[in-house]
Amino acid sequence: MQIASSTAYIPAQPIASAARPLSSDATPDLARSDLAPAAPTQEAQADNAASPREEADQSPTDGQSARRDQQLLQEQAEISQLSRRDREVRAHEQAHAAVGGQYAGAPTYDFKRGPDGQRYAISGEVSIDVSPVPNDPAATLQKMEIVRRAALAPAEPSAQDLSVAAMAQAQAAQARVELAQQRREETTEASDETQQGEEQAADGEKPTSSDSQQPSTAAPSLDLYRRIGAEQTVVSRIDQVA
Repeated sequence: MQIASSTAYIPAQPIASAARPLSSDATPDLARSDLAPAAPTQEAQADNAASPREEADQSPTDGQSARRDQQLLQEQAEISQLSRRDREVRAHEQAHAAVGGQYAGAPTYDFKRGPDGQRYAISGEVSIDVSPVPNDPAATLQKMEIVRRAALAPAEPSAQDLSVAAMAQAQAAQARVELAQQRREETTEASDETQQGEEQAADGEKPTSSDSQQPSTAAPSLDLYRRIGAEQTVVSRIDQVA
């Protein structure tokens, strides 16, 4: 139905007069502005109700965003702390190994995985030999000095480091006692050998009393006198028989 054919001519009315209702065949498009708007359809209501949910799904709320930012800050702080701890642990153990030399082993570490998936060293250790050198106090003393310096090499030695340093110092003190005793024994033996050599040299230069009483000429042999005596006896016996 066309809009032009559905309406009749309406003369102008005074302003105070009531509004004349539309005819029953008038379309909603020609409704006056002073009439109440038509109620929205169900489809329009469904579209209007769905749009806030879609916006909520597409963008987080302010509370969720704040929690996410706080979690990110905590992760960054943990990563920074783990990274700093990793540097400190590695520097600590490498100082032990560098100074310990042949008496120290390779560093070993305990790791923790951070929020970024990386592994960070949180503790470590270095094995070190604190046993004395058998039958060699001088070598033991030299070794214990190296061990003590290795234990105290880090900027901040741990309680275990101080314990190892004290053990090495005790071993070094014992080695000094043994070394001093060994040197005294060596000095005593050298003095005895020197005195004995001097005495032997003096005995070889001084003549003995038996040597001074012996004549300068050799003693005559007594065999001749024995043979003469034997012959005389025999002759004497023969003469008696005759």
